[in-house]
Amino acid sequence: MKVEEPVRWVDERLGASPLLRKAVRYVFPEHWSFLLGEIALYSFVVLVASGIYLTLFFSPSSHPVVYHGSYVPLQGTTVSESYASTLDLSFDVPAGLLVRQTHHWAALVFLVAIVMHLLRVFFTGAFRKPRDVNYFIGVTMLAVAVVEGFAGYSLPDDLLSGMGLAIAYAVVMSIPIAGGNLAFLIWGGQFPGSDAFEPRLFIVHVLIVPVILAGLIGAHLAVIMRQKHSQFRGTGRTARNVVGAPLWPAYALRSLGLLFAVAAVLTLLGGLVQINPVWQWGHYQPWLGTNGAQPDWYLGWLIGALRLMPPIELHAFGKTWVPNPFFGGVLFPTVVFTVLYMWPWLERRVTGDRLRHDLLDRPRDRPSRTAFGAAFFTWVATIFVAGAADRILVRVGIPYEGQVWFFRTGAVLFPIIVFFVVRRTCRQLSDTGVHPLRGWTGAIVRRTGRGGFDSAA
Repeated sequence: MKVEEPVRWVDERLGASPLLRKAVRYVFPEHWSFLLGEIALYSFVVLVASGIYLTLFFSPSSHPVVYHGSYVPLQGTTVSESYASTLDLSFDVPAGLLVRQTHHWAALVFLVAIVMHLLRVFFTGAFRKPRDVNYFIGVTMLAVAVVEGFAGYSLPDDLLSGMGLAIAYAVVMSIPIAGGNLAFLIWGGQFPGSDAFEPRLFIVHVLIVPVILAGLIGAHLAVIMRQKHSQFRGTGRTARNVVGAPLWPAYALRSLGLLFAVAAVLTLLGGLVQINPVWQWGHYQPWLGTNGAQPDWYLGWLIGALRLMPPIELHAFGKTWVPNPFFGGVLFPTVVFTVLYMWPWLERRVTGDRLRHDLLDRPRDRPSRTAFGAAFFTWVATIFVAGAADRILVRVGIPYEGQVWFFRTGAVLFPIIVFFVVRRTCRQLSDTGVHPLRGWTGAIVRRTGRGGFDSAA
């Protein structure tokens, strides 16, 4: 049977040929930075595939059981079903450890790719009209992905995840007026919560949030296809066209190659690079804790904010209305995401630019935007490092109190310094037109007729 026959059969019944013809002729711009979004997409595909496998063997329950699995040091220990099933996945289920670690690495890469893609969108002005709607979808996707990562990170019920949930409980409790009732609603009681909390968290992680993410990804792609891709300025590129590769066959085959490459790298990471060895942490008990606990990277900025916040609380009429965890755990991320959501409006307000933009900017072409973005990212990154580097710095002899004051000062000074340095650099690059990181410098080495070598600059 020829390929045309099933295609004709479908077209005669659904009339899909005009849509398919338009789809295969869709043109994608050729620039490496556009692949960041695809890496995020394909990491999500790996997350779904590996998550389905893990779901078949994981038991989301806080019910106590006696562990009799293959890991000898914990045999005979009373643990929760969640923790026991995580150990079984790691030691007894065929390919369980490989899939679990691949799933974890895919989550980390998924969020890295989203952040990098968002930075590319910001610094090139891809958030401007008419693509501001898709920018909002992307920022929302980042926020939802952080929640999804934390939910999955918390499921195994090991010491590390239990401490993360304890911190989350304190942060929710710190919300003025409604915090206590909200925490009671989420956990089903005082921490560590009722027996219903673990199954609810599992449903949130494997059903509710993935459906939201899939919907956001679908909407994101649909808006891109409807509006067409933006592109950098260049020869033959205008606001009315897109110069690049058509979907079929060039871009589709290239994109499939990237899919397989992403899946292969994540699988290699899952098989060769250990991550989250829960059998070393042990089962979580509310009275246990460790000062060396570090969350996954995408939560480091929140831990850093909690650690750096001075001991400030708002008291009135003999009550604490705003506890200290609120500032680092609620106010800080609220400010970050508010700035991200508001930026398209703020830039329009300042510049008065309400035109449609289909061509991207080079960062140097917008010194003020680039400087603000670099300063803002430096602010968040400084707080992130404060939440991630404390154990290393303590080991090399730097006192913890000194670290806190250094990063508090840095969170104020570093963004200011970066702003002026980046703005000046962008203006110089824009005025001179030089490209320091492009081109080739060196000497050409030639072999002489006598067997030696000489070089010419």
